[in-house]
Amino acid sequence: MALLSLTFGVLLLLTGPGSSAGADIAPAPPTSAPPTSPSTRATSSTVSPSPGAANRSTDGSSAVDVIKVDGLLDPVMVSFIRESIVKGNADGSIAVVLTIDSEGAVVSDADLVRLITEMQQSTVPVDVWVGPSNSSATGNAAALLAGARTIGVAPGARIGGAPNVDPTVAGTLEPGSALDKAGLYGPGARMIGADEAKSLGITSTDSPTVLEFLANVPGFETATREVNGRTIREPITIVRFGQLSLVHQVFHAVASPSSAYLLLSIGLALFIFELFTAGVGVAGIVGATCFVFGCYGMATLPTHAVSLAALALGFVALAIDVQTGVPRFWTALGLTLYILGSLTLYDGVSMSWITLLAGISGMLLAFLSGMPSMVRTRFATPTIGRDWMIGEMGRAITALSPDGVVQIQGAMWRAFTNRATPIEELDKVRVVGIEGLVLEVEPEEGGARDYRERAPKEPAPTAPAPAIDTGP
Repeated sequence: MALLSLTFGVLLLLTGPGSSAGADIAPAPPTSAPPTSPSTRATSSTVSPSPGAANRSTDGSSAVDVIKVDGLLDPVMVSFIRESIVKGNADGSIAVVLTIDSEGAVVSDADLVRLITEMQQSTVPVDVWVGPSNSSATGNAAALLAGARTIGVAPGARIGGAPNVDPTVAGTLEPGSALDKAGLYGPGARMIGADEAKSLGITSTDSPTVLEFLANVPGFETATREVNGRTIREPITIVRFGQLSLVHQVFHAVASPSSAYLLLSIGLALFIFELFTAGVGVAGIVGATCFVFGCYGMATLPTHAVSLAALALGFVALAIDVQTGVPRFWTALGLTLYILGSLTLYDGVSMSWITLLAGISGMLLAFLSGMPSMVRTRFATPTIGRDWMIGEMGRAITALSPDGVVQIQGAMWRAFTNRATPIEELDKVRVVGIEGLVLEVEPEEGGARDYRERAPKEPAPTAPAPAIDTGP
């Protein structure tokens, strides 16, 4: 357990939450026009006004960086956005475009304000597109709109609904702007869609796709072609897409409310399972991994300490009854604490009812049926009469000093040995006694004599045989 925790900690320190920014941004070659034909004919070239010719990539060609932002804004994602902006300035990009689908932030207000300030002060303009359809920039994530030069909202997407964000976003939102007047922030904040955002002046054009939004970014060059009588717009400017690296995607994923809750629950349940099985197996390794990731997620998310304590105490209570093989009072108490902790776990973020149903029903099934059956089966007697086992040979599954687990004719048994003769794992053992469901065993050779044994009694003297009179 400690080794796994240290491994994941070193991995996180070496990679760093923001080191992948731009690492996954591969330049896409400009779209080449196919040979002209009667049905395919280039008709015009549309070039949006450029803020300056200096915004060119190092090879002289113009480029736009499109950064995918999804899920809660946690430290990993915020660092990735910040590093992407820095890289865009270093490369001389035309713009950095954030494609957002987020329902909140779990970083501090200070970190959020610092990110917005960096967006506003960036030499390369930072634009925001909320899409595709059914996406959102709500909760504290809606504050990122205040740092954008231009905003686009896809049909069916939503923005706003940030009651916990100050209307001025700590001074980053310009008073009197369209965002300020829309009532998206502060008490009574509301959410709006693409049509209302356009009518309020937050967006200027329709942006059903990211390409349509990019086409209206200053400096982004496009060309139109006619294909089979249809006019198609194609980008000339290089578009470089970027997202979190695989390692940081894992850390970002486990920091979601649903993942952290389920991983922590699975890890604790597997710990109890492994406690009542022989040795450290796959369940223990998987449980340790889930527990480490679950703890990382809980440390990132806003949680109630009392609810976390209820979850932990619930599993302690459940473990008490598991060893008996019969659900009793402690099982009921443990499940009650687990359910209460699950329902009140997070502060400001929520889980779907599907996640809660999966977690609670899974624990009910595991500790009302699965765990008791496992314990009864693993340490059950193969036959009713057990006297036949005296003298049987077997093998130690774990070390016995003096307690452990042995295998006799394919069945697992709890066993103990004399403290004077500890038995190593995989050594051969002989059954010398039975106490209830626990066997008393000794090594195949060199077993110690119990101190309670008495020395054998001396045999009684034999009376002399009577003499036989043989006569004269």
